[in-house]
Amino acid sequence: MNRRTGVLAMAATCGLLLGSFNGAHAQKTETVKVGVNKVISDVVFYIAQERGFFDEQKLTVELIPFDSGPRMIAPLAAGQIDIGAGASSAGLFNAVARGLGVKIVADKGSTAMTYDYMPLIIRKDLVDSGRVKTFADLKGLKLAAAGPGSATNAKLNVALTQGGLTYKDSDNVNMSYPQQVLALTSKAIDGAITTEPSTSQAIASGVAVRLSKDVLYPGQQVAVLLYGNDMLTKRRDVGQRFMTAYVKAARVYNDATHEGRFSGTGSKEVVDLIMKTTGLTNREMFDTMVPNGISPDAAVNIKSLTDDLKFFVDQGQIEKPVAVGDVIDMSFAETAVKLLGPYKPR
Repeated sequence: MNRRTGVLAMAATCGLLLGSFNGAHAQKTETVKVGVNKVISDVVFYIAQERGFFDEQKLTVELIPFDSGPRMIAPLAAGQIDIGAGASSAGLFNAVARGLGVKIVADKGSTAMTYDYMPLIIRKDLVDSGRVKTFADLKGLKLAAAGPGSATNAKLNVALTQGGLTYKDSDNVNMSYPQQVLALTSKAIDGAITTEPSTSQAIASGVAVRLSKDVLYPGQQVAVLLYGNDMLTKRRDVGQRFMTAYVKAARVYNDATHEGRFSGTGSKEVVDLIMKTTGLTNREMFDTMVPNGISPDAAVNIKSLTDDLKFFVDQGQIEKPVAVGDVIDMSFAETAVKLLGPYKPR
């Protein structure tokens, strides 16, 4: 290379770097509307908001409350919200099969080892009397899940299978998590696949106990982060900026949890934020509460999604053929990890 060519090449490189620098600083502030459920796993959004991670990405994030994850699908598909917090469900797979532009882009809640925040709990009187000792004793019991067609129904099926039973061997009903605690108290149901804080509330009141201390369904992909069509197509840059902030916040959350408890670095601050944003007031409950797991890289469990989809198909809840690959786009999370580097626990 002669001197003149070298100078030109250097000038071109400097121009690219300067352009990138100016582009980053010229990045305009974008508004992102996010649906939340006011549940514990929403804390990652609030961490990103309170610690300025969204501000770093020049994002104004509006957190919009919904009664449940399934109620977000239609507004998400219609572009009324940009991002939703959902779950592995027949409804989600059917929405994608119908062509609604919604995809799973990150983990929001999963049952890693020691993090079974969505257990099977049984009425304490049934366990104390010896009526229920193992999963095989679930036969004929009235058991609640949050479905139909939800991750809780799929998990209940796992428990029954481990007891040598089928999904039809118990009397299965569907109701919300708060209703489950009331129904256990009145003995209207015998057990439930429920989640925190309902689990801790039922156990603390002496109404129910966990049937198994082990993780019933290791790695189940329960809660997920969903992007609507605009974030997946026209606003991919905004989607990437949001994901980078989200993964950064998920790592703070991981630091705060340790061996299935809120006992890690910064746990006090995270618990304070959970109480502030959910309305929970009993701090002592967090001493024994099992937090949801969440990947520090936002990775989702493909095998779990595949297994749950098979269960939904077997139950006749899937309207037309759909594959797990049709429902996920992990490119945002993968890019965020490249930008942030490997997770280093504190």
